[in-house]
Amino acid sequence: MQKTILLALATLTCATTRTLAQDAADNQNAPFVRNIRPDRPGMTITTNMLRPGQVQLDAGVNRVDALVEGGARRTLSSATLRVGFFNHIELRATQNYLQRLPALAPETGGNTRQQPSGLAPLTVGAKFLASTNQDAKSQVVMLAEMTLRNGDSSFVNKVLEPAARVLISQQIGERYGLEANLGFRQRGFKAADTKVGTYLTTVALNGPISANTGFFAEAYSTFQRDQGARPGVTTGLYWRPIPGIRFDVTAGQGMGKNGTGFTAGAGLSLRLGGNK
Repeated sequence: MQKTILLALATLTCATTRTLAQDAADNQNAPFVRNIRPDRPGMTITTNMLRPGQVQLDAGVNRVDALVEGGARRTLSSATLRVGFFNHIELRATQNYLQRLPALAPETGGNTRQQPSGLAPLTVGAKFLASTNQDAKSQVVMLAEMTLRNGDSSFVNKVLEPAARVLISQQIGERYGLEANLGFRQRGFKAADTKVGTYLTTVALNGPISANTGFFAEAYSTFQRDQGARPGVTTGLYWRPIPGIRFDVTAGQGMGKNGTGFTAGAGLSLRLGGNK
């Protein structure tokens, strides 16, 4: 009886593997797989992974609310360089730049308050494919990142910040995609640091409007013990003249007392290699 059960399980496993392989082979030319999928403009990072030798740049600018009370809205520029590596690994580095502003004088007293500005600490990381095939309609990818201690001196109390996410996606038809992220970030490596870390959950839908245009809609929330939940939404439109180039415009709103406020921005994504 046990041999019969084991044989049945082995047969089922082989059949499932063949079905998944056939599904991936049939899906490799679907627009959702073939066209560029940036890790922007919202909080959601896609399950899309570059193939060996491919290089992609995701860049954009956003107008963000003040980081301190009494500050002014300013521009946050960001760029992520992604490189396809072997064994279903993608290497990545993200650099942000926050517009500099003159120091603000408090209403009383003669000291000035410096706001963080300039080059932010660099974030490096890698994606690892957890699914069996990167062309399949359902994908699971692991993301590991580390924010370094470099950057402008106005960013104070810098420490190494490890982070990890589980990236999940489900292709719907040939051009729609539902994506979700579950993540955690903390400052430092001590056990106490985990208690004040930040959790992240996102869900996003993207799809076509016409042959070369489409939409992006996202809901997200972060949670940190001292600040509580900080939900928000992001939406936008994109134009993709060829499979390897995409332009987008976006708007977002952070909700609640500790929300990030209103944001608006635009971006460009460019992929080199594999754009036929």
